[in-house]
Amino acid sequence: MPTDSNIVPTCADFRSVARALTVVENDLPGAADLLKSLTFTKATPIIGITGPPGAGKSTLVNSLVEQLVSKGNKIAVLAIDPTSPFNFGSLLGDRIRMAGHFNSPDVFIRSLATRGSLGGLSAKTIEMADVLRAAGFDYVLIETVGVGQSEIEIAGLADITFVVLVPESGDEIQNIKSGLMEIADAFIINKADRDDADLFANNLKKIIHQKEGTEIPVFKTIATTGAGIKEVAGFISSAKNSKNIRKEFLLTEKAYKLIQQRRMAGVDKKKLQQDIAEALNKEGFNLYKFVEMQYFASR
Repeated sequence: MPTDSNIVPTCADFRSVARALTVVENDLPGAADLLKSLTFTKATPIIGITGPPGAGKSTLVNSLVEQLVSKGNKIAVLAIDPTSPFNFGSLLGDRIRMAGHFNSPDVFIRSLATRGSLGGLSAKTIEMADVLRAAGFDYVLIETVGVGQSEIEIAGLADITFVVLVPESGDEIQNIKSGLMEIADAFIINKADRDDADLFANNLKKIIHQKEGTEIPVFKTIATTGAGIKEVAGFISSAKNSKNIRKEFLLTEKAYKLIQQRRMAGVDKKKLQQDIAEALNKEGFNLYKFVEMQYFASR
């Protein structure tokens, strides 16, 4: 019987993909060897889709997957679910919203909890995305939680990053421009059938910066009806064949995140919470002394 490290994930066998992801996500025996043995036979782009909560990202992803599959592609979706700050569990809401693709032989969907990462992306996201790339999917879509400026971490993972906004976001543009707005390869104004969508699109085009000498595209979509999705899919297809000028940056960011994970491996957040609960019962609790004694004094 093959060991976990001998799993060869392939998009022709979703069970092998699911098993490999489980091994990696849970650090089961053989996970490290599996990752080191991954080979990439095609240039599979990772598409990051982020933006504020309520922008309709899951519905957009659902429509985008449908469009890409209609062109004969095999698609993998990694949906980053918000982790509860109380029990560190995943809400799995995105899988419900994309239920229409569950039985498709061309679409693989997996949810991943944020595991407490402030930006919504843990090192596990990087590892699991690489498993999906190695499996030979044509596109890997990652839908992130959408938690504001800390979500800029997606720029260190995705080959193409879409920032999804809605017409009502107009008053927020200036506030988030320095963070979330800076990472976009393209913007999507979803729910474009709402009032002032055209005005918002024009204002957005005026304030977004120029990137690599070309204007960042702004797409208008109505994900519930599929309007505008064809144009977004066309942009993805054309970008797939262009040279990724951010490759060194992407790999550096990925390496940094993986190193950070290894060095933080001994820190259990649940145990940390328990230890703090006990320490709070002692008189004169000082957070800085607590951290020093618990995690640095013996090193």
